[in-house]
Amino acid sequence: MTVYVSLVLISFLAATILPLSSELALASLLNANEHNSFALIITASLGNILGAIFNWLLGFYLFKYINKKWFPFKQNQVNAASKRFSKFGTWSLLFAWVPIIGDPLTFMAGILKINFLLFLVLVAFGKISRYFFVYALIS
Repeated sequence: MTVYVSLVLISFLAATILPLSSELALASLLNANEHNSFALIITASLGNILGAIFNWLLGFYLFKYINKKWFPFKQNQVNAASKRFSKFGTWSLLFAWVPIIGDPLTFMAGILKINFLLFLVLVAFGKISRYFFVYALIS
C-alpha cells in the first residue's frame, strides 16, 4: 500500500512545477515486478491527473492576483503563453505529459477557463497513454 501512496504523491508532484520524474518511478516499480502492473499504471495516472487538475485550479482561481508580487508569472509572460496556447488550441492539452511544457499548459488552461470536462478528458488521455507507453517499453 505504501508503494501506491508514494507513487501517487510522486506523480502528483511531478505534474506541478517540481522537477520530478514519475516515469522513472513507475518504470522502476514495473521493472521490480513485485506489484500489479495495471494497478501501478492507474495509480501513477491518478496522481499525475490530480496534479494537472491542481494546476488548472491554480490558474482558474489565482489569476486575479497576477499583479501581486508573490504571483509566479508576470502579465507579459501570461500574455505570451496565452498566445501560444491559443495558437495550438485546446488539443495541445493532449501533450500535458511532456516535461517542461506540460505544467504551464495545464496552468494556462485554467487561466483561459478551458472547459473542465474537456480539459480532464484530453489531459487524462495523454497522461494515461504515456504511462502505458512506459509499460510497453519495460515489458
